[in-house]
Amino acid sequence: MLKELNDEIINNCTVIRASFLHFINDPAKIENIEESYQYIADGLLVIEDGKVKLLTDFTEEKAESYPVIEDKRGQLIMPGFIDTHIHYPQSEIIASYGEQLLEWLETYTFPTEKQFSDKDYADEIAQFFINELLKNGTTSALVFGTVHPESVDAVFEEAQKIDMRLIAGKVMMDRNAPDYLLDTAQSSYDQSKALIEKWHNKGRLQYAITPRFAPTSTPEQLALAGKLKAEYPDTYVQTHLSENKDEIAWVKSLFPEREGYLDVYQHYGLTGDKSIFAHSIHLTDKEWASMSETKSVIAFCPTSNLFLGSGLFNLEKADNNDIRVGLATDVGGGTSFSALQTLSEAYKILQLQGQNLSVFKGLYMATLGSAESLSIDHKVGNFAVGKEADFISLNWAATDLQQLRMKNAKNLQDKLFALMMLGDERNIQSTYVAGKLVYSAA
Repeated sequence: MLKELNDEIINNCTVIRASFLHFINDPAKIENIEESYQYIADGLLVIEDGKVKLLTDFTEEKAESYPVIEDKRGQLIMPGFIDTHIHYPQSEIIASYGEQLLEWLETYTFPTEKQFSDKDYADEIAQFFINELLKNGTTSALVFGTVHPESVDAVFEEAQKIDMRLIAGKVMMDRNAPDYLLDTAQSSYDQSKALIEKWHNKGRLQYAITPRFAPTSTPEQLALAGKLKAEYPDTYVQTHLSENKDEIAWVKSLFPEREGYLDVYQHYGLTGDKSIFAHSIHLTDKEWASMSETKSVIAFCPTSNLFLGSGLFNLEKADNNDIRVGLATDVGGGTSFSALQTLSEAYKILQLQGQNLSVFKGLYMATLGSAESLSIDHKVGNFAVGKEADFISLNWAATDLQQLRMKNAKNLQDKLFALMMLGDERNIQSTYVAGKLVYSAA
C-alpha cells in the first residue's frame, strides 16, 4: 500500500531539469549580492499539485526517483514575471503617436475604453491580453479595467480559465472625462462592491479599488472609495500619482484644501500597504516620507514614462526611504508587454540620473520584488517550497545578435545583463501557471 501511495505521488509530479535562477532577498539590501539569489547551473525542479516541492542540484541518484523528467537543459528557468500596473483595455492603442499624458487620455484612451460596455468586445480583448501576458512570461498582474463592470468580468473570467493569479478593478470616474465614460459616486461604489463580492479571493483572483486618478473623481467618489477599502480591508487600491507636472498642477486646482497630490488619497483612506501608486515621479520630500510611513507601494513604469515624456523615476530615493517598488509595463502608455524590455528602459532611466541598476536588482524587481510590492510574496515570486509554481523557461539567446553577444559573455552576471538588455518575448520558451503549461513558443 505504501509503495502504491509513493508511486501515485511521484506520478503526480512535474519534474524539470534546467538551469534555475530565483531571488531570496533584495540585492540592494544585501552586502554580499550573491546572497540575494540562488543560481543552479544544472538542477531539478519538482512540482506537485501546482506548488513547488523541491529545487535542488541535479544528480543521477536524485533523478532515479522520478520516472519522467522534462529535459530543458540549455534553458534558464525563473519565476514568472509580475506586472504591477497595466491597462488591459489599452492593448490596442499601444504605440499611438505623439501626446503627453493628459492629451493622450483625451485623444486615444477615452474613445478606446468606450467600447468595453460591449461584453463580447471586452471578452475578445481580455483573451488577447491574457495571451500576450503569457507570451511575454508574465504570470501575475495588477490590472485596470474600464468604468464598465463588464470589462472586469471579462478579464477575470479569462484569467480564471487557467487559474492565473490576477488582481483587477473597475475604474471609478465621475468627472473630467467624456459623458459616455462617467459613472457616479454612488454607482461606482455599488458596482465596485458587487464586483468585490463576486470576484475577490475567488481562487487566485483578487480585487483592486480603482479610482483612475484624483482629477477624474469628485471628493464624494473618493470618500466612497475609502469606504469600500474600510469595508473590505484586504482588497487593493490602485491609481496614479504624480506622473506629469501639468497633472499635479491640475490636482492642486481641484483640491486646494489638501497639502498635495498624495495627501488627497491619504485624506480619503486610500494609502496603505496594499495601495499601489503608478509612476510617483515628481514627489515632494514630504510625499516620499508619507509613502514610507503608510507603507504604500510604487509601480515603476519605465517605458510609459519615456514614451509620454513624463520624467525619470528616482529608484535610489525610493530604496533609501524603504518604499516597495514593483516593475510595471503600463501598457498602453507603455510600449511593450515584455518585462525584459521594460527593464532595459529602466536601466537607461537610472543611468540618466547617475544611478545604477544591476541585473540582479532588475530581475529581482520583475519577480520577487513585484510579488512583495503586491503582498503576494508568500504565494509566488521565487521557488521556495510550498509556493505556487508560476514560472517561465527562457532561451538565453533567441536572435543572431544575442547569440553573438552570449559568445563573449564573461560570467553569469554578464549573460544575465545581456539577456535583460537585449531580450524580449522571443526569449520566452514556455510559461507555466500553477504548475501547468499555458504557453509554449513551440
